[in-house]
Amino acid sequence: MIIMEKEVIRTRKLNKTFKLKQKEAGMLGSIKALIRTKTKKIVAVNNISLSINEGEMVAFIGPNGAGKSTTIKMLIGILYPSSGDIKVLGMTPWKERKKLAYKVGSVFGQKPQLWYHLPAIDTFNLLGKIYSIEKKEYEKRLKELVELFEIQDIINTPVRKLSLGQRMKCELVGALINKPEVLLLDEPTIGLDIIAKQKIRELIRELNEKEKITVLLTSHDTQDIERLCNRAIIINNGRIVYDGKISELNKRYLNNKIIDVKFKSQFKGIEIKGAKIIKQGKYHAVFEINTKKIKIKDFIDEIIEKYEILDINISGTPIEEVITKIYKEK
Repeated sequence: MIIMEKEVIRTRKLNKTFKLKQKEAGMLGSIKALIRTKTKKIVAVNNISLSINEGEMVAFIGPNGAGKSTTIKMLIGILYPSSGDIKVLGMTPWKERKKLAYKVGSVFGQKPQLWYHLPAIDTFNLLGKIYSIEKKEYEKRLKELVELFEIQDIINTPVRKLSLGQRMKCELVGALINKPEVLLLDEPTIGLDIIAKQKIRELIRELNEKEKITVLLTSHDTQDIERLCNRAIIINNGRIVYDGKISELNKRYLNNKIIDVKFKSQFKGIEIKGAKIIKQGKYHAVFEINTKKIKIKDFIDEIIEKYEILDINISGTPIEEVITKIYKEK
């Protein structure tokens, strides 16, 4: 028996253009603009076709200005396309925006929805009313999420007094209170420390496995992408330049890792096969390592053997670099 996968998000030949007013500098430019307005056509999204199935966790990535935010705004109905077709959970977003809002959750790392001066529980209660969730159902859902995210001790604390990691947990609870079928995550771990990032990733993955929520993630952190998603859609200049498995992306483009090391004593250099120093200071060095040639653990072991370490930070290849490599192949 063949089980058909349920398509949750679909776009066909999606386009979005904007007209921006142009004005010359100075008073004369202002007068000319009053008489005759000049406009410039900006193509933000260019002929995008994609399909995402139920339960998929997809990274939707690209540099700033690539068209990610414009695409996401069209998916949730904030913007309507210049041409093309969109279906999210069988609905046309800009025509059925209110109905769709009950089935979609979103977390924007730099745009909080929690009331800053009030406890998170006040925002949760308000969201329960906004989504018209029956009281018993709301209380059950809230209890489940509070236990899952381990925020029992902080939901009655004013949001302004919470750490960034605690706030992000509460943001996620707020986005999930209505049991969404689709979750849009925009830089969900931005600004968090390594431990907090790891915890947030674990919670998102656990929720995806438990509730089959379809996740669309935008992030500049390649660790978010590798740890959470099986598939990546890379967009640049409004076009899709890659749509495929993360494993293939890793194999072809993400072999290198950047390791930032701070030393207790003066750094006098070190030679390690598969690693090169790309930046160096008196007590600090940044290495680029090829994980095909040396494992991260082996690299760290060699460093620790010679130097006492104060701090170490590991990051992936910048998305901009990945896109540059993809373009070189085309």
